[in-house]
Amino acid sequence: MNLVVLQNWLDNASFAILFLTMLVYWGGAAFPNLPYLAALGTAGMAIANLCMATLLGARWIEAGYFPLSNLYESLFFLTWGITTVHLIAESSSRSRLVGVVTAPVAMLIAAFATMTLPSQMQASEPLVPALKSNWLMMHVSVMMLSYSALMVGALLAIAFLVVTRGQNIQLQGSSVGTGGYRSNGYRLHKAAELISQTPAPPVENNGFASFETSSNGNGNANTAVLNLVTTSEPQTVASAEPLSPQHLSLAETLDNISYRIIGLGFPLLTIGIIAGGVWANEAWGSYWSWDPKETWALITWLVFAAYLHARITRGWQGRRPAILAATGFVVVWVCYLGVNLLGKGLHSYGWFF
Repeated sequence: MNLVVLQNWLDNASFAILFLTMLVYWGGAAFPNLPYLAALGTAGMAIANLCMATLLGARWIEAGYFPLSNLYESLFFLTWGITTVHLIAESSSRSRLVGVVTAPVAMLIAAFATMTLPSQMQASEPLVPALKSNWLMMHVSVMMLSYSALMVGALLAIAFLVVTRGQNIQLQGSSVGTGGYRSNGYRLHKAAELISQTPAPPVENNGFASFETSSNGNGNANTAVLNLVTTSEPQTVASAEPLSPQHLSLAETLDNISYRIIGLGFPLLTIGIIAGGVWANEAWGSYWSWDPKETWALITWLVFAAYLHARITRGWQGRRPAILAATGFVVVWVCYLGVNLLGKGLHSYGWFF
């Protein structure tokens, strides 16, 4: 079996498996009482990951260089990275929620690479002189892995915003998920529990029903607890319907995983930018030349640095850092693909121009 036949089989198989995996994850979200769907989703992601790894490995052996020289190889490496980060996040969090958002994105990227790119852009070609360096593997692979991790983390932040319906839900305690989410609905729910568990105060019985005591006999406790709830944060009274405990738990999981994955992708992005600077100095005689790709890589770094700074130092939690991470998702795509569509630069060879 030659490389072209193997490539066509593996890229189509990857797309088909990711499409079925997406349906499985969505079905598992719609019918949570079917536990076998979660196992099928994980298996589908693992098989797709293996197919793409085999495809990239075959191209590496056939061409003799690391398969990151054109858009086709880059897209499949990105998809492989997304599925890898997905498996890491799913195993560490033991949550099947990650695949609901990562599977469709991975499927769409594979579909674009397989069905949209012309055949001449999918073929392996000799490297241009600037890419004939060991830094190709060090710089580009680390950058692509950082994009994968940051995309997955940003997607989970977007899912957090969807689940919470834009409500300002705050995380009490550590930013890494040791605390729990609290909203007005949650506070009222806990207040109701406290009311039901509070013993009734002694009331003299004069033979008449006292209007100071509710039907459960603890009216004074009700008043005290409700006063505590309503006066503790008067500025957070929301007109939106409070989230259910299930949605709050889901939001907590999404935010926790998003924070951890972005925390993984940011150091990779930093290492990739530093490696790129060293390679640029070796190839062009300058560590930094404000090329469009370099500029947007710096913008991407600043956005996610602001996200981590806001969470760790400033104590931002809930909606605001999620909006910042969602903005980072767009910035990553502009840095990765948009720069090559909008203009030429030192990083444009092997892509569109």
